[in-house]
Order: sequence, then structure tokens, then C-alpha cells
Amino acid sequence: ICSILQNYVVSVEHLAKVCPVFRPLGSAVQPFIAFWFTVEPQDTLAIRGSAALLNCSAHSDAATPARIEWKKDGTFMSLVPDERRNILPDGTLLFTHVVHSKHNKPDEGTYQCVATIDNLGSISSRTARLSVAGMPRFPSQPAPATVRLGDSQVMACEVNSDLVPFTRWEKDRQPLELSNRLVQLPSGALVISNTSEADAGFYRCLVENVGSSKSSDEAQLQILPGNLTEKLEFLVQPVSVAKLVGASVLLPCVVIGYPILHVRWMFGDKLLQESEGRVEVVGGGSLQISNLTEEDAGIYTCMADNSNTTIEAQAQLTVQVPPQFVKRPANIYAHESMDIIFECEVSGTPAPTVKWVKNGDAVIPSDYFKIIKEHNLQVLGLVKSDEGFYQCLAENDAGNIQSSAQLIILDHDVVLPSIPPPSLTPNTTDHVTPGSGGVASPSGPTPSAPRDVVASLVSTRFIKLTWRPPAEPHGDELTYSVFYSQDGTSRERVVNTSHPGEMQVTIQNLMPDTKYRFRVVAHNSNGQGESSTALKVATQAEVQVPGPAPNLQAVSNTPTSVSLSWDKPLTGNGEILTYKLYYTDKSGDNEQDVDIDGLSYTMTGLKKNTEYSFRVVANNKHGPGVSTDDIVVRTLSDVPSGPPQNLTLEVQNSKSIMLRWQPPPLNAQNGEITGYKIRYRKGSRRSEAAETTGGTQLSKLIDGLERGTEYSFRVSAMTVNGTGPATDWTTAETFESDLDESRVPDQPSSLHVRPLINSIVVSWTPPENQDIVVRGYTIGYGIGSPHAQTIKVDYKQRYYTIENLDPSSHYVITLKAFNNVGEGIPVYESAITRPQSVPDPSPMMPPVGVQASVLSHDTIKVTWADNSLPKNQKITDNRYYTVRWKTNIPANTKLKMANTTSLNHMVTGLKPNTLYEFSVMVTKGRRTSTWSMTAQGTTFETIPSSSPKDVTVVSKENKPRTIIVNWQPPSEANGKITGYIIYYSTDVNAEVHDWVIEPVVGNRLTHQIQELTLDTTYYFKIQARNSKGMGPMSEAVNFRTPKSAQHPTKRSKTLGHTLVFTVFTLFILQRKINKLFNIIVTVNFTTAWDFLCRKRAASKSSNGSHKYKGNSKDLKPPDLWIHHERLELKPMDKSPEPNPVMTETPIPRTSQDITPADSGLESNPHLQQRRNSYRGHESEDSMSTLAGRRGMRPKMMMPFDAQPPQQSVRNTPNSEPLPQATSSSQASCPSEIMADPEGSYHGSTTTEEESSYSSNLPPHRSAHPHAHAHPLKSFAVPAIPATSHPSYESPALPSTPLLAQTGPPTHPHVVKTASIGTLGRTRTPMAVTVPNAPDVPETSRMLEDVDSSYEPDELTEEMAHLEGLMKDLNAITTAP
Repeated sequence: ICSILQNYVVSVEHLAKVCPVFRPLGSAVQPFIAFWFTVEPQDTLAIRGSAALLNCSAHSDAATPARIEWKKDGTFMSLVPDERRNILPDGTLLFTHVVHSKHNKPDEGTYQCVATIDNLGSISSRTARLSVAGMPRFPSQPAPATVRLGDSQVMACEVNSDLVPFTRWEKDRQPLELSNRLVQLPSGALVISNTSEADAGFYRCLVENVGSSKSSDEAQLQILPGNLTEKLEFLVQPVSVAKLVGASVLLPCVVIGYPILHVRWMFGDKLLQESEGRVEVVGGGSLQISNLTEEDAGIYTCMADNSNTTIEAQAQLTVQVPPQFVKRPANIYAHESMDIIFECEVSGTPAPTVKWVKNGDAVIPSDYFKIIKEHNLQVLGLVKSDEGFYQCLAENDAGNIQSSAQLIILDHDVVLPSIPPPSLTPNTTDHVTPGSGGVASPSGPTPSAPRDVVASLVSTRFIKLTWRPPAEPHGDELTYSVFYSQDGTSRERVVNTSHPGEMQVTIQNLMPDTKYRFRVVAHNSNGQGESSTALKVATQAEVQVPGPAPNLQAVSNTPTSVSLSWDKPLTGNGEILTYKLYYTDKSGDNEQDVDIDGLSYTMTGLKKNTEYSFRVVANNKHGPGVSTDDIVVRTLSDVPSGPPQNLTLEVQNSKSIMLRWQPPPLNAQNGEITGYKIRYRKGSRRSEAAETTGGTQLSKLIDGLERGTEYSFRVSAMTVNGTGPATDWTTAETFESDLDESRVPDQPSSLHVRPLINSIVVSWTPPENQDIVVRGYTIGYGIGSPHAQTIKVDYKQRYYTIENLDPSSHYVITLKAFNNVGEGIPVYESAITRPQSVPDPSPMMPPVGVQASVLSHDTIKVTWADNSLPKNQKITDNRYYTVRWKTNIPANTKLKMANTTSLNHMVTGLKPNTLYEFSVMVTKGRRTSTWSMTAQGTTFETIPSSSPKDVTVVSKENKPRTIIVNWQPPSEANGKITGYIIYYSTDVNAEVHDWVIEPVVGNRLTHQIQELTLDTTYYFKIQARNSKGMGPMSEAVNFRTPKSAQHPTKRSKTLGHTLVFTVFTLFILQRKINKLFNIIVTVNFTTAWDFLCRKRAASKSSNGSHKYKGNSKDLKPPDLWIHHERLELKPMDKSPEPNPVMTETPIPRTSQDITPADSGLESNPHLQQRRNSYRGHESEDSMSTLAGRRGMRPKMMMPFDAQPPQQSVRNTPNSEPLPQATSSSQASCPSEIMADPEGSYHGSTTTEEESSYSSNLPPHRSAHPHAHAHPLKSFAVPAIPATSHPSYESPALPSTPLLAQTGPPTHPHVVKTASIGTLGRTRTPMAVTVPNAPDVPETSRMLEDVDSSYEPDELTEEMAHLEGLMKDLNAITTAP
């Protein structure tokens, strides 16, 4: 009863209530998911710098919402770190600002959104093109013209095709309204027909609303009265065009001539009649058709005639119709092993191409996925992994569409529903593969295996099976299913018997001479039973087919065609229906075929000078017959259609350049290359010289060139038919001098090894320094040591295979470049050879014949052959190929890979002027081949895409009007840099043509610019160029030239010499003086010293305006006093030191020997300012330039009393009171003693000019301790008592402290001594007692004297005073 009810009850739930033994379908049958795109992306024109949207949104009834991803040019986009591009919550792709430039177009391309429901599948939207409006350019602009009254005139205005809709015209700077007489052509040009005097004026065209507006040149149109007899001629002829259905088209036709002419149009062979609003003749002859239909497509002829002559011009109008679905694919329920068909019928013009996609991935036709009836997809022998969403994508030149359907595979114990549920996807029907019942059966015993399965009839394309019922049927009404598969595959197909109890079935559409496996399963009311044992049967070979066609002949008529003929087969075995002509390009081994009805055929569109093999197969009603033998013919040769590849220039020396190249691609040689023609010229001259080589010679040395000169070269290939196109001009500059071979080469820049079982492939790149001659390379290798074997190779070689190695062994390889001087520094690498493995019975062979064809600066096409494929190289299984590539610069570049199912791959996105290595391997199932031999290709050069970097500007020492510009090459040079252009101006906003330019050769990274204006700000930019053109400019760098330098006067030096003479005189007289002498010396020395210090303070004040950046710190000055024995200048220490000791203090020879001290002035801004005002030339800059460039003259130093040797302390603050030693060649003046809030001293070092008077004095060191004070009194310069203050040694200069002290002094009047070497003699300095320092107010007064200066009259007065003192001294010494 329940079985009857299921045929009438529509509601499954109701049936479950009536018959509770049945399971409701809802618990076992998975419903179809409503899943479709509500919005799909559309073609969009974006504006550079503006935002852009690509809309996409998907609807789904699944519990998990659909996830939207985007593809660009077929590759998924990674948008996680991208702040400029992101996906909105509804799936829309947002570009916050579109990036587009000449060399960087990251946003332009084809986009597609993919919606995914986890664990169910994916669907892909239609594709949409995002175009970016280019910068407005005018290849042709309006030109001044003169036209006679009543004639027509065309004002040219050619713009980018995508900007034509944004173009408009102005007359006399006023918008021009278009009419039937004033018509704008599709190119943007303006047609003025039947001109009148009112048409005279100034015309220009403008491009607006594309981010940046631009106007063309303005051109004047003049109207002349009267008419002259002129012949008819076309100003503009109609051109063939393709337009979308429903759009409008303008077919231009502008004719001039006199007498009055008549223009008419023909459509095909009929006169075209105008219809109001849809077909009109405008602009005096142009045809405009609106709302195009498919019937409007055809040939249009513009005819113009007058009484004298007739002219005509034709154009074809193609009306394109976007694809439309006539029948959409339907959702399908099915069981495993069944066959299903997704139907898809489309229409459109041109005829759309259809491809199928499963879960977003393309379906590749195979034995089980077949395209039948043009567009339908047939899936044979379903397996569980076939579940998912299938999409039919149709595309033609007018657009693309898609429609999806879902396949759900049910378990065998779940019967297929007989009543399909309502469709859940729009415009999609649901389908159930024919099966049994609508509900599942109650549980119970199932049949055992059918018995005695035999093949009762075996033919070439079908097999009939019979069997006996199972031993245990467990029922009466048994049905049977026959599962079969081709031997060696796991995918099964199924055929069901037609009626219950039927025990035979015929399996159709088998392959002749092929083994199949068959098994039979019985079904009763409880379900599917056990399977029979597999039966293997082979179909028969085809025998009743036609024999071979005799007398096959082939003759080449032209470089691209071959004529073939043959006779009817002698044994036709019936009527011959068609012939199939198979032809193979011998260079590619990819067989193709064409169907022919007759006994001859002319094959066109072939490659020039290429060998083809042809064979013919006759077909009758039984199928294809026996093939003829292959016949080989070569098409005729022609001139090469492509230039030679990979032209490289190597400058050998100052007078010769070596050219190397590769032949044109095989498909562009068009014949045997008989030679190459080399043309070259010097600089930008037009006159050329030519050289020729043999056809097998791929290099040529051009000598006799001028040194330091740029030459341009181009090479073209020749055949017996003529000379082909030449390469682009490639430039190189000869050396100013020959390469250096006075030293060994540098280390090779990279070394790579690839170990095999018994060999290691070694590859390398030459040293980075190309200025040193390399004669060759030495390769050393061995197990554990690279010195066991040595091989030398030529300098041009870049790889080598080391043979006859042991498997599983650790080899060390070394590579050295050598020349006539010797071998350079080696580079090391190690590798372990692969273990010897048992060969696979049928190993996968790596691809062979790998070739890399360079197509552009960023694209290389890689092709190869697979010896494991049949002769025709057709891929019929699921194998795929992996292409990997890398470049050796930089050496750590990662490998990149891509998979493909064809025998070639286009590698894009490469770097210009870069050598890449390619290799290929094949994968089939779990088997993988080794990598093939590598192929190399160097991408073409292109203009630099980045500007020179690290641009700096500095002034030249002692030449304030000269600056030096330094820079580094661009990061993306995209070729060899042949030169630079330096732009400089005083106005950063000036037009480029107003900047001054300085050209620089490509091997220079610095340049001097002279005769600049002092105290003026200049701006500098640099632009690099290579053989392809100029790159972008660098950002502007500003520099202000200095004011005129100030120099110390000679009079200061004279005063210095005067002081030395005075001091030396005192030294001579010191043994004879008495107490009165001490008083006089005190007055004389104090006066002289005070005078000189005032002049030094004035000099330092005048020099204080020069600010130098440096790290040297002011040194703490000592108190100075005069020793009667040696007349030594000594620092006076007020610290209590009970046991002063002495240490040896060397006189520093250079400024680096001077140890600056940091006294921490930063805490007092006022003192910091005072200190900076007299630092003068003490800065680090002064040391680096004066000492480094001219050398430092010896300083007259004052060694301090020695202490026992102690360890030097660097960059460590001293916690004890420590008076700092001066590094000056003179003692510090009182006016130079600065006090910080804690009472520390801050002195200054002397300048080079100040120490010049002592440059001839020999250095002197003193290391003699003394324990007692000298009995004579001495004179000291008053100083502020020292207090405890931590001092730091400056880290700026790597110097050693002149004085290190650990113990605090205790006696206030005992001081360290400093001695000046005098006349090369050494005397022991003695300690003396000095008077106490004056009060602080007096010191404050001396500090104020820093800013004082002397006038010339004062200097004269002081000199006179000194002369008087000297006379007094002479009188004393001559007295008895």
C-alpha cells in the first residue's frame, strides 16, 4: 500500500505519517542551497588618484554566510596588509585612490569576485575590466587651415581612445555646439561642412572630467571667398568598426571637390534610405546610425560624385551581441558511479566561447569530464569529490555572463527523490538523475552477489553481459546495476537494467582494443546487495574501417601555405564520409587536425620555413580508418620577422666593444640565417657604419673606436630572402682608460650548486667590480676539501657540470676569478650528492628542450617538450607542469613557481635587464620528475623607474663658490646607467626648462659645480638615463653657499713672535736676577701676557661668528706661572694634595692626540653661549679637514708634572676632583677661564693659526719627579679656586687623556709643573710656591675682558711700552 501511495502522495511528510516504516526524505536528502550573486562587477573607467568601486554581493540560504574574495587577472588578491584596497562588508572592492603611472599600473586589469560557502563550494562572478583614464595627450592637434566658402574642413584632435567621450570643442574660447553641420568624429576630430564666414575663428579641443584637464593648441580657420574647380578627394574615409547592439555609430565620410558634389551611402548592394532619428547623414556626408540591431551589420559604401568623376570608400560594421542564456544548467541529485549532464545553451555575436568551472576552478576536459553538444558538460562515473557548484561561463568580445548549478551526490542507501524540490536559485531549474523510487526502503536482508557474469558478445565498441540471479535473492522483483571502468582507473560508471528480473545489459560507447572491468550488483526492496567478482574483458580492434589513402603529396606554395592531394582508399569498406587531415609542426610536436570532404586541400596560416608532417585518415560509418604514412614538407623561407634576441655589449677596453646576441626566435627566423648585419654610430650622429658576420657567428668585436665615447649598436638577421628587423639601439661607452690588470680580480658575486647523483651543476655570476680584468675562473672541488681537483674555464662561462662524482658524498666547491696577475679571493659552497636509488620501473622523465624566449622588459615565454607524451604531444591525462625561475641578483632571491597544464608558460612581472634561470618538472599523480636543464633569458632594458638616491651637496674647502654634488645610482636602474643630468636653480618652482643642467657620464657619482653666487640658496635635482631613455628626477635638495671666509691677521702672528722673544729673553736672564728683577719680570710678563690674551680674545670674538659642528669640548685651563729655572708654564691646582707626583705627558703630534673634556655647560645656557662665542676652529670639522688634508703642525705643548703610570680612562665620569689638562700650544689666558655654577674651568684649545709661531720647536717630554719646592718665588696668573666637579672625556675623538689623577690634592700651594722644551735640552722642572689667587670679583672683571678688543693706536702704544721694558732689562743686566 505504501508503495502505491508514494506514487500519488505529493507531501513527503504526509507519506511518513501514513507509512511510519519509511524515513522522511528531509532527514537524508540534503536540500539545494540558494546561492547566487545579487550584484556582479561591471566594467569601470577610473580616474587616477580618485576612488573606485567594483560592486559584488552574494545571496545564500546556508547557515554560514558567503565569504567574498577577489581575483585580479585570474589570481587571488591578498588584501590583508593593503590600506589602499579593501573589501567592504557587502563584498564590494574599494580603491581609496587609484594608482596609475607609465611604469606602475597596479590597479588596471580584469577583476572577478568569488563567493565561497565553507564545506559546500564556491561560485565566480562575471569578469569586469577596470581601466584607468590615461593622461590627456594629443598625438595630433588642430592646425591652422584655409578653406573656401562652402567646402568642408576637418580640424584634427586625436586623443586617447578612452578619453574621446570627455572631449569637447571651443571656438574663440566659447563652447561649440555640435549640429548636423558640425560633427565630432569618433577620433575626436571636428568636421565643419558647408563652411560659411561665421565659421572663421580660433578652434581648440579640450579633455575634461578625467582628473586632469588639458587643452590642445589653438588653430585659426580662415574662410576664402569663391570656388575653384577641384577634383574629388576624401578628407576622411570610413573605417571598419565593431559596436554593441543598441549603441550608436558614426561612419565618417568627408569629401571635398567642386563643382557641387553629392554623397550617398550603399548598404550591401542597396541604396541606403535615411530614416528620421535612426539613420542620418550628418556633417555633409558622414553616416550616423542609432540603436543598432543585428540586421545593421554589413558592408557600407560611401559614394561621392559630381559631373566629372565618382569616388567611393567601404567599411564594415560589425554589431556585437553580448552572450545570453538560452538554457541554464540545472541542480542535480545523483548517486556515485552515475553519469550526469549539465546543459548550457547560449547565444551571442560573435559566437560565445563556453568554459565550465567547478567551485571556482576551471574544469579541464578529460576521459570523464567531456564537453558534448558544443556547450554541455558530461561527468562520467561520479565520485563523492565531484559534489559542488558548477558554473557555465560564456564570453565573447561584447561581454561575459555566468550561471551556476549544484550537484549533490547521495549515499546509495538514499533513493533519489522522484519529485524535484522547487528551484532555489534564480533562473535555474532542478533535475534528478533517473533512478528508482522516492523514499528509502525499510531495512532487511539484501541480495547476495549475482552468479556467472559473462561477456556473451564482445565487439569493438560495445560488450553484452549476462548473469544468473543471486543464490540468496531475498525477494522476487530484483533489479540490477552494472558497474564498469577502464582498466587502470578508479572512476566507475553504472548502467541499470530496464525491467525487474532482466539479467542482461549492453554497454555502449566503449573504446576499441581496450580492457574494461565489470561487476554486477542486485537490488531488492531492502537495498543494494553484494557485488560480483570483477570481470575483465577487452574490446576488439577496429577492422571494418577504410584503408590508407594512397598517393599523398604536399607542396609548399608560399611561406605560409602548403597544398595537399591524395587518392581514394583502395579498401573503403563502404562509403567514405570525410577525410581527416592531421598536421604537426615538427618544432612543437603538437598535432592538430581538420575535416575535409574532397581529395585535396590547401593548408594556410602556417609558420614560415617550418617543417610540417601531414597524414590523412579516411572515415566511414564504422569510424576512422588506417592512417597514411607521414609526409614531411617545409614551408618556403622569408625574411626574418623578428630581431635577434638578448643583444649585449661588453666594453673590452678603451677602443673596442664586444657584441653578443642570440638568433631570433625560431618562429621568427623564417629560414636559415645566413648572416647578421651590425650597424653602429657614434653618439647621436645619423651617419652609421656597418659590419656583417656569418650565420653561425653570434658575437663580433668592434674595434678602432675612440676612447671615452658613447656608441649605439643594433643587429639584424639575414636570410637569402633579405634582412629582417633590427634590434633596438643599445648603447655602451668605451673606457677612458683600459681595464685594470695590476691586481687580481675580486670575489665572484655569487655561487650556486645543484647536486645530482653523480654530478654537481655549478653556476655563478662575475665579480661586481667590472673594472678589473677577468681572464677566467678556477673551480676546485673534493670530498671534504676543495683542493682535490681543479678545473679552469673561460671568463665568458657562467656554469659548469662536475661529473663522475660519488653518490651520497659531501663535496666542497670553491670558485676563484683569475687574470695574469693571479687568482682572486675564493667563494666557497658545499653540496651532498644525492643517494643512488633503485630506478622506478617507469620513472617520470623531466621535460626537455626548455627554451626561454624574451618578449619584453618584464615578460619571458618558457616552452618545452615532454618525451613521455605521444608523438603528437597531446596531454590526455591529469599531469601538470611546474615552472620555476629566479635571478641571481641579489644572490638570496627566492625561487618563484607556477603550475600549468600546457607545454608553455608566460612568466610576467619580471625585472627589466635581469638574467633569469628557468627549469621545469612534470607531475602526474604522486609521481614527479626531476627538474629539467635550465634555460636562461635576460629581460630587455627599459627606462629607469626610480631616481638617483642619497643626493647630497657639500661645499668645497677653501672654494666657497664651488660645491660638490654626490649621489648613488637609482634602485631600479632597469639597465646600465649611461649618464646623469644634474639640474640646479635658485627657484625650486621654476619650469624644468629654466633649470641649468650639467651632464655627467654614467660611471661618475660625484660632480663639481663652480662659480656659484655666495650666500645664495640653490636647489638640485638629478636624473639618470640608460639606453632606453630618461628616468624620473630626484626630489629637490637645497644648499646655501657660504659667505666669504674671514682669516686672522698677520699682526696677531707678529705679536705671537714678540711674546716668544720676550719669554726667551726672560729665560736667559733668570740666573742673574734678584728680588728687584722678579718685580720687573712680573710687570713685564704680566703686561705682555695680558696684551696677547686680549688680542686672542678679540680674535676669538671675531671668529666666533663661524659656527662649526663638532664634538670636541673645551678643555679646563690651568693656572700658569713662570719657573725661574726653566721658565715653564704650569697649571696651578688649588686642591690639597699631600704627595704630588709626576707623570710623563707626551706632546701630541696631531689634533687626534688632544683629549677634549666635557665640562657640562649644557646646564647653564648663558655660559654655553659664552663658550660657543670663542670656540673658533676647534670643531671636529676643522680637525677632519685641516689635519686630514694638510697635516697638523707640531703644537707647542706644556707637559704637566708627571704621575706614576696609570690606566687611561675613557668615557667614564671621574668621581674625584680632577683638573683638566690643556691641549693648547700656549697657556690659557685669564680671560679664557670660564666658571660654571660649581666653579669648574672651561678653557679652549688653540687654533692652527695661533700655534704657528711654535711649529719649529722640538717636542719635549719630562718625567722627573721632585719632592721639594724651588726656593725662588714665581709669578702666577690669578685663577678661581677649583671645586669638586665630575668631568667626562668626550667620546667624539679617540684620544688618550693627557693627565689622569686618582688622589685628591691636599696642599693648596703645591702644583704640578709643565715644561716647554727649549733648544733640545732637558732640564728638571722644580716645584715652587705661588701666592694665593685673587678674589672672585677680580676674576669676574677678567671674564668681562673676553669681549674687549684693541684699536690700532692701542697696539702701537702697547708695543712702545714693551720696548721701554726691554731697555730697562738691558740696563739691569749690564750693571755691575
